[in-house]
Amino acid sequence: MRISGNRLLRDKAGLAGLVLFLIGAVGPIVWSVGYAGAYSLGLAGFFGRGFTWKYWAGAFTGDEILRSFIFSGSVALAVVCVGGAFAVVIVLTFHRQLIQGVLASLLYVPLALSGLVAAFLVSRWMSGAGLFSRIGHGLGLVRDPQHFLNLVNDPLGIGIIAAHLLLAVPFFALTMLQIYEVEKIDRLRQLASSLGASAAQSRWRVAVPILLRKSSANLLLYFIFVLGSFEIPLVVGPQTPLMISLLTRRKFGLFELAQKPEAFVISLVYTALLLLLLVFIFRRPEERAA
Repeated sequence: MRISGNRLLRDKAGLAGLVLFLIGAVGPIVWSVGYAGAYSLGLAGFFGRGFTWKYWAGAFTGDEILRSFIFSGSVALAVVCVGGAFAVVIVLTFHRQLIQGVLASLLYVPLALSGLVAAFLVSRWMSGAGLFSRIGHGLGLVRDPQHFLNLVNDPLGIGIIAAHLLLAVPFFALTMLQIYEVEKIDRLRQLASSLGASAAQSRWRVAVPILLRKSSANLLLYFIFVLGSFEIPLVVGPQTPLMISLLTRRKFGLFELAQKPEAFVISLVYTALLLLLLVFIFRRPEERAA
C-alpha cells in the first residue's frame, strides 16, 4: 500500500508538472503563433476585417523577404562551417594544452562576452577607422583608412560573421574537446596507427568524423541561434539585405501599419523553418542515418 501510495503521489506530481509546463511554456507559444496566423489572414488585429490571403501574397510579391532569408541562412551557415573548422583544428592541435594550462582558461574568456559586446569589438577592430586599418596603414599596406576594405556593415555580412565567430569558436572548441576526451579519440588514433594508418589518415578518417558527427546537433542548434540573432546584425550588419530578425522588427515597428501583417507572415515562415530543423535535429540517430 505504501509503495502504491508513493507511486500515486509521483504520478500526480508528474501530471501537475506537465500541466504547469503546458500552461506556462507551451500555452504562450501556441497563443502567439495562433494570433500571428489570425493577424496575417485578416482575422485579428487592426486589419481584422475578414479572411484574406492578400497579406501573404503581398509579402512574397517582391524579393525582399526571400533575399533576407537567403542572407540570414548564408551568414549562419558560414559561422557554423568556419567556426566548426577552426574548432576542429584547435582541438586536434592543442588538445593537451586545452585540458590544463593557461590556454584552457583563456578559451572561456570570449564566452563571457555578450553578443552586443562582441559586435562592438568587431566594429572597433574592422571598421575603416578601426584597429586593423590603422595597423595596415602603419605597415604601409593601405595609404589611408579610407582605402581599407569595408568589413563592417558590408553587404556580405563579414562583420556579422566575425562577431559570431568570436563567440562560436571557443564554444565549439570546448564542446569538441569534451567529445575528444569522452570518445577516447587519442586511443582510437593510436589503434589506427598500429594498423598501418599514417598520422594524417588517423586525423582525417578517425578523429575528424567522430568530432563532427558527435557535435552535429550543437552545430545545427547554433545555426538556428545565428539565424535569429538580433543584437550583432543591428550593430555591424548591412542595411540591405537585412537579417530576418531585423526585417521582421522593421516591418512590425514602422509607422505604416499595412506592413505589420507582413511581419507576422515572416514570423510564421521563420517558425515553420525552425520546427523543421528541430525535428531533423532531434530525430532518433537510426532515423537520421536512414
